[in-house]
Amino acid sequence: MTIAYIRPYEGELAIVQAALAEHTIIDATCVWDIAEADRHAVEVLSVFVDYEVTADVLEMLPNLRLIATRSAGFDHIDMTAAQARGIVVTRVPHYGARTVAEYVFALLFALSRNAYRAYADMQRDAASVDVQSYEGFDLCGKTLGVVGTGAIGKSVCQIARGLGMTVVAYDVYPDQAFAEAEGLTYASLEVVLVQADIVTLHVPSMPATRHLLNAERLALMKPGSYLINTARGEIVDTQALVAALHSGHLAGAGLDVLEGEHELREEIDLLVAGGMPPELWQTLVADHALLDMPNVIVTPHIAFNTAEAKREITDITVGNIQACIEGAPRNIVTYA
Repeated sequence: MTIAYIRPYEGELAIVQAALAEHTIIDATCVWDIAEADRHAVEVLSVFVDYEVTADVLEMLPNLRLIATRSAGFDHIDMTAAQARGIVVTRVPHYGARTVAEYVFALLFALSRNAYRAYADMQRDAASVDVQSYEGFDLCGKTLGVVGTGAIGKSVCQIARGLGMTVVAYDVYPDQAFAEAEGLTYASLEVVLVQADIVTLHVPSMPATRHLLNAERLALMKPGSYLINTARGEIVDTQALVAALHSGHLAGAGLDVLEGEHELREEIDLLVAGGMPPELWQTLVADHALLDMPNVIVTPHIAFNTAEAKREITDITVGNIQACIEGAPRNIVTYA
């Protein structure tokens, strides 16, 4: 079987080749880089979340049977086009739960103690730095609102409780046994937003969660509260977030993801090509506004990025491919 493995991280290809030694592995940065004859041979395509599998990509792979995404999310895949072809899509449902949870607190510590702003000021003009302007706040005693208590959300809850924080959580399927064991409380989304000093998001991107935090719900958050998003950018209405930060209603935000982040990386090409939808233009302008705000920390979708988490992703992906080859696919994405 021929497997196209798109954009492996350094050292990953060797792991995959060793595990799938009886198969042909094509290493490529994109499908267009693969020779036409080889594209026709490809039956398995493996991508990370930063590579969009569009209908055009699928057309170039006429014998494709499986898309093995190396991510929990699958919004980078045209599921309608895949379904029309009967292509199986698998994902990595749980990986690096502690990894991403720790990154939530990396962002939160940087915000609560003004660490990034102080560092930037020191670089710019250390002599004029006023220590008094960086007064922060303790996390101990604050209320953390956790939206989504899957594997990552649960890890966030546990770390927060260890720091002496009160935790109030929202989930479509609340885990009351976990809540009792960890000393937290489940409530409605609206109650979580009203009570929390900091809100952190851990839900998947899907139609039901798009702009889950819109202008109305952001307005429910405590004045002077903070938002952390390491899930997906589309969960937050970016323009509404900019307005809430600009008005001072929110004190700050830590964002590892942005709405329209794929387009943001390719905005020059989009500008040259023209024809960008007005809504996308507005989102990209809002993204740039967030990047310019001193009370906002934006990072390039790296919460997952540790050696341990990446190896876990690789191992599960290889297992998904092997299971599909053996006729018993696992971790399948169910078509809506």
